[in-house]
Amino acid sequence: MSKISKLAIFLAFFSLPILVFAQEKGKLEFITNDHDFGEIKEDGGPAIYEFEFENTGTAPLVISHVRASCGCTTPGWSKEPVLPGERGFVKAQYNPRNRPGNFRKSLTITTNGDPAVTHAYIKGKVLPKVKSLEEQMTLKIGNTRFMSRSVNIGKVTTEKKVVKSFDIYNDSPDTLSILEKYDAPAFIKLTFEPQILAPKQVGKVNIEYDPIHEDNLGYNNHGITIYTNEESAETKKINVLATVSEYFAPMSDEEMEKAPKLAITDRLQDLGKVNEGSKTVAEFVLTNHGLSVLNIRKVKSNCACFVAELPKENIKPGKSITLKGTFDAANRKGNQNKSITIYSNDPIDPVQVVSIKASIVAPN
Repeated sequence: MSKISKLAIFLAFFSLPILVFAQEKGKLEFITNDHDFGEIKEDGGPAIYEFEFENTGTAPLVISHVRASCGCTTPGWSKEPVLPGERGFVKAQYNPRNRPGNFRKSLTITTNGDPAVTHAYIKGKVLPKVKSLEEQMTLKIGNTRFMSRSVNIGKVTTEKKVVKSFDIYNDSPDTLSILEKYDAPAFIKLTFEPQILAPKQVGKVNIEYDPIHEDNLGYNNHGITIYTNEESAETKKINVLATVSEYFAPMSDEEMEKAPKLAITDRLQDLGKVNEGSKTVAEFVLTNHGLSVLNIRKVKSNCACFVAELPKENIKPGKSITLKGTFDAANRKGNQNKSITIYSNDPIDPVQVVSIKASIVAPN
């Protein structure tokens, strides 16, 4: 055997333990890697759990970093190397404040072991803090509290009147009297239960809303005023919101075939580059594909800068009219998106929208 071959065998033999030692690694193995806190209170302070693990590897284990999946979870861990066969911990601290409801979060643990990355999980349900009446009813007018400045009746149809109630709270040491008089549109009626509130008592204001009124279709915002015996704040102004759509009674197949049908061409039009201060007209063709007269109940723009002009309200079967939308680019900059909502007696599609977009540029 040559001297070169003997040297190669010698080096290979004596380097073997070094290679074996280089392959030795720690291994993080959790006793459990998933913890359920169950129900915890939002105002009960942070919930803490320590995940215990064992190093089942053959070399010291070092945790270099623990990353939580959200800022609501604060991690901690064993800082010293964990020897083979010994135990360490990874701590999860979850802050439930302002986080009511179910949660599930993860911890990503990075080590010098094999595998280099492992995970642990926490979950639970945060029970909302029980708020005082003062905390719930944030709008205070004088010594009277409400949930908010607006009462939203929601989506209603013209089929019938609807009733909605909201709370009123006497946050004072004196008796509060709600006067019978109030200011509201004729289609809104108010009643009070009771009219006299003892200190710290909650009452109700009942709103009877009749959706059949002038210019009613679409979004409505009505102001009402309630009067009380508070000298410093006699009047309480509240907004009543409602979105009204037309009610169509059930129709037979034959009636549906004879009904009006609104079709609109080029619903979205791109005006391209528009000079600031200029006016541009977009035209939308409205056609009645039905077998009876189509009536345009109302057209409403979402901006005073986009004015709708309709030549007439009724469209005979098979006929068309042109809706003109004039866009005024005065005092406007950048990209613009505007729309007009069309309300009709088409029972299948009574509310339709046409839109324009434009990019405002400085005039040459």
